[in-house]
Amino acid sequence: MSTEGRASEQARQDRFDHGMEVLGHVDGEAGRRVVDSLADVSPELGHQIVAWAFGDIYDRPGLAPRDRQLVTLGMLTALGGCEPQLEIHINAALNVGLAPEEIVEALLHSAVYCGMPRALNATLVAKKVFGERGLLPVATQ
Repeated sequence: MSTEGRASEQARQDRFDHGMEVLGHVDGEAGRRVVDSLADVSPELGHQIVAWAFGDIYDRPGLAPRDRQLVTLGMLTALGGCEPQLEIHINAALNVGLAPEEIVEALLHSAVYCGMPRALNATLVAKKVFGERGLLPVATQ
């Protein structure tokens, strides 16, 4: 391999390593399980999730991690059919400092723009996550 090729591979590995640090902070073990689940079918997708999404995008200085998670929850709710990803990102939202009440409020707010069925589905995912983490009941108005 040429010097240029080795440098390119090192840069690729550096981006991945940095992304793994960010992924670990945001998603914890759940993020690693997603990447691992792709190893036998699309390891490149796993690499891009880590290097690009987390290493490059999630670590940008323009938004705090908690704000990124609020945006992510809103978008996944709007898309619909993303309940497995919502579960991971509701956990991530808790990991980066959002309170259950803030998550519930964000999902309630999404009903205005995404519709009741999608907000309901997202809220039931949140209820599952909160239950698993011993955070029920969530006292909101």
